Amino acid sequence: MSEIFPIVDLQGNILDSATREECHSGSFLLHPVVHLHILRKDGAILLQKRSMSKDIQPGRWDTAVGGHMDLGEDVLTSLRREAREELGVGDELDPQSVVVYPFRSDREYELVNVYMWRAPESFVPIADPGEIDEVRYWTPGEIEEAIGKGILTPNFEQEYRRIADRLK
Repeated sequence: MSEIFPIVDLQGNILDSATREECHSGSFLLHPVVHLHILRKDGAILLQKRSMSKDIQPGRWDTAVGGHMDLGEDVLTSLRREAREELGVGDELDPQSVVVYPFRSDREYELVNVYMWRAPESFVPIADPGEIDEVRYWTPGEIEEAIGKGILTPNFEQEYRRIADRLK
């Protein structure tokens, strides 16, 4: 059964709904997603290497947690669900809102709800092998070095440039 996503306006108001396939078909229906940047005390940023089975940007490094909001979910519920599913983050998650912005790729149009979380030293990510091939912390210098080389997702590169100063 296909996932159903809300279709929203630029303020996040729900206008309609559509399937994942419709949203990723080049229809450019604006649908909401959540991103969570996980930071370590020393400033390193956790990234995930997207599974090769993903339909968008397989095998590229991306935001620690990212996913589509399901119809009927609010942003924080969606963020907590994705963090639990992808990295095993539990009740310790206390995210801070960073920014909301529209992102358009060659296939889709997303309203991105960006959060960050300064993880406690005891946090150990448990990557879901169905979603993620690998996770590791990157220094800001390593991220800067990788930008433009096809290692990171274009969305992550654009988002990192937008919020890098807030991730310190």
